[in-house]
Amino acid sequence: MRVTVAFNRFGPNVNQRMPRIRHGYAHVVNNFYDGWREYAIGGSMGPTVKSQGNLFIASTAESVTRRMPVGHAAGKDWHWHSSGDSFENGAVFKQTGSKVRPNYNKHQAFPAVSASEVRSLTKDAGALRCSARAAC
Repeated sequence: MRVTVAFNRFGPNVNQRMPRIRHGYAHVVNNFYDGWREYAIGGSMGPTVKSQGNLFIASTAESVTRRMPVGHAAGKDWHWHSSGDSFENGAVFKQTGSKVRPNYNKHQAFPAVSASEVRSLTKDAGALRCSARAAC
């Protein structure tokens, strides 16, 4: 499995799974994380994660990442890498393994912007606001 999570605004008051990955590869790029309760990015069964150009602002929980099952050896051979992310209010991304590159072919590739631009990039992100009279 390969997945890209891009240009989203998560929070405030979210809990977890933004995303949670099993096996496979995830490129998490240019998202705005405005607080989380348990973790922002989680995984199990040895996934590879490339976090790039995201803005993480901690609220109650500081750890951005969580490897499951929890324990001393959980995730020790996994490849989770942060590149160009910005961390505020004590947010921490635990890197493991070697650096990873986005897993795209030349037709799927796109440039990631700086984490300093994520607030403006995601200012209109979120659920659609629809009414019975207006089409979404």
